[in-house]
Amino acid sequence: MSFDNSVGIVAPQRFCHDAPMLLKGGGRLPAFELAFETYGALNAARSNAVLVCHALSGSHHVAGIYADTPDSEGWWDNLVGPGKPLDTEKFFVVGVNNLGGCYGSTGPLSQNPESGKRYGADFPMVTVEDWVLSQSRLADHLGIDTWAAVIGGSLGGMQAIEWSLQFPERIRHVVAIASAPNLSAQNIAFNEVARQAILTDPDFHGGHYASRGLVPTRGLRLARMMGHITYLSDDQMNEKFGRQLRGGGLNFSYDIDFEIESYLRHQGDKFAGFFDANTYLLMTKALDYFDPARVCCGDLVAAFAPIRASFLVTSFSTDWRFSPARSRELVFALMQNRRHVAYAEIDCDAGHDSFLLDNAHYHSVLRAYLENIKL
Repeated sequence: MSFDNSVGIVAPQRFCHDAPMLLKGGGRLPAFELAFETYGALNAARSNAVLVCHALSGSHHVAGIYADTPDSEGWWDNLVGPGKPLDTEKFFVVGVNNLGGCYGSTGPLSQNPESGKRYGADFPMVTVEDWVLSQSRLADHLGIDTWAAVIGGSLGGMQAIEWSLQFPERIRHVVAIASAPNLSAQNIAFNEVARQAILTDPDFHGGHYASRGLVPTRGLRLARMMGHITYLSDDQMNEKFGRQLRGGGLNFSYDIDFEIESYLRHQGDKFAGFFDANTYLLMTKALDYFDPARVCCGDLVAAFAPIRASFLVTSFSTDWRFSPARSRELVFALMQNRRHVAYAEIDCDAGHDSFLLDNAHYHSVLRAYLENIKL
């Protein structure tokens, strides 16, 4: 097996925080754990650390593969590694699974140390602000006083923005990709439909399905199918699927007729096989709640006043869920605060999912910006 331009075999690590943590929504965790991975080496000055924040269904497994699972490349393996845009020969890269996640961090599937039972639906609501606070505890543990950069796409970009607001002295650069200063009403509506699919699944049982040995599979399938429709562009759907029939003819039934139906059902089934429903509910609510301008009566320029970091903001032409216009709102507010900001709008037909792909123009923009970060 060749590991050219790859970080190679990696293994997850675990950070345990034994002190209580108060959450923005009023909840409390008596303790928590975060699953994380690291790639590259922290330099002597501890000045080359980059935090990668994941999107809705992402994880700490950003790059490389697991020794016992060859087909297990990290979700951003095309971007992170030696000689890649986020070059691990220059940077010490940290990927972390968000609090409330289902990939090893403390979440609804974890045992509550105070009750000895799984949290389930009793896991408290978490926000982007809570994720950043927990990540700061991990940074303390790793001996990282200041991040050279925090980078993320979609929900990950929101976390990167929040880092610059909550800890302006601990971050030098933000790379916010396919992101926004808050969700539009339409985006909140999509999230609500997905949540209702889960909440009304007969196997949901008020969020305590795991204790009954059940999974709200139907709800998760529908939620993921809804999500995939919004992640893709109309052009990409037409190019990949069009009106192609799966079996060559019409069934005149409610079974699968079109290839796009087959694709959505496959994605839904796959997702329901590994992702936790309560985590999905938590993550979408955190997306809905993120709105740094709320405390300034909707004035994003005023909200961004504490920021000291430099920014790269990147959007994609066919991303209608986090449109280029939303990225330009970020750019305008940063410019009004006289922050250093670079902006790139990438012409790509893949919709919101473009931030995950190996697009040459997109990667060259990231490479140029990251290469110019002084350590």
